Amino acid sequence: MAVTGAILVLFLVGHMAGNLKSFFGAETFNAYAEFLRTMGEPILPRRVLLTVVEVVLVAAVVLHMWSAISLARRAGKARPVKYAAKRKSQAGGYATHIMRWGGVTIVLFVVWHLLDLTFGVVNPAGWDGTPYERLAQGFDPSRWWVTLFYVVAVVMVGLHLRHGLWSAFQTLGLASSRSYRPLKAAAAVVSAVLVLGFLAVPVAVMIGVIK
Repeated sequence: MAVTGAILVLFLVGHMAGNLKSFFGAETFNAYAEFLRTMGEPILPRRVLLTVVEVVLVAAVVLHMWSAISLARRAGKARPVKYAAKRKSQAGGYATHIMRWGGVTIVLFVVWHLLDLTFGVVNPAGWDGTPYERLAQGFDPSRWWVTLFYVVAVVMVGLHLRHGLWSAFQTLGLASSRSYRPLKAAAAVVSAVLVLGFLAVPVAVMIGVIK
């Protein structure tokens, strides 16, 4: 869970940095999108390295979900009888709901996101549109509901990430009495930066900064 989560966090950081290139204009953003498809040339054929990255990401997502289900089942078997005293805990309350329902929301969002901005199936610009055109038209003010869905999904990613990072620190043995607060703050800061970075683009399109 921790290792696959780390792979996905690195992807999010890179993806956010790429998205922010849209603030430098259509030419810069389209050049970045083209670079992703030509990475490794001329040693490797076009799009081979990008395909490898995509395969690794899909594998990381599947293994991450499998780990979550496996851990939940193992926890259930370890304590098949409920405690007599009912006490709210982080594991059984806020965090569990965020990780579980947040994960479902994120999966649904990823499917829509690919159909919209990657394949252009549900995007006004269509498959023939440039990456910048799909971005600008995808978050057009007339499609406010798409932007709202994006905002909700990204916030869920942030909450999922904050708890996930902190859990990973504990799992990997990095958390101690001395590092508890700094690591928890680091998890919150990383999550907040990613959320703000991802939300900056659709908001900029909505208010006309990117058009």
